[in-house]
Amino acid sequence: MPSKTTVKRARKAAQEGKAPSTQAGEFVREEIGHVRQGKHGARNAKQAIAIGLSKARRAGVALKPPKKGTTSEKTRKSAARDYEKGQSGTKRTPSATRSQAAKKALKREGRSAASKPALSRQAKTGAQKRTAKRSARAPRLFT
Repeated sequence: MPSKTTVKRARKAAQEGKAPSTQAGEFVREEIGHVRQGKHGARNAKQAIAIGLSKARRAGVALKPPKKGTTSEKTRKSAARDYEKGQSGTKRTPSATRSQAAKKALKREGRSAASKPALSRQAKTGAQKRTAKRSARAPRLFT
């Protein structure tokens, strides 16, 4: 679950009229911090970012799921599910067993996914896939 300060920062960004990706950046930043602190690990930088985006969608950030053809079907379905959960006003307490299992699995992963070189590598590979037009509007990854 995201911290109250992260949700507060994201809500402030929303009130300022900033893009959903900017709002989601707060959750990604928090997740990178968790990996760096050793709360849990991640296989790679992409996974750490994906966890942050998932948390953002579930917290109500209007970040649409990726379009068909950009990511795998599984990823898109998961993102769509998270988006729906966040947009519906109903809140249910998550399954303690499932939460514990997810946390236990992440604890087995390495901590180097949030290192500066790993994030730099992720940013570079993301930049290579973009066209020049998209690069001008690309989000800047924090190091």
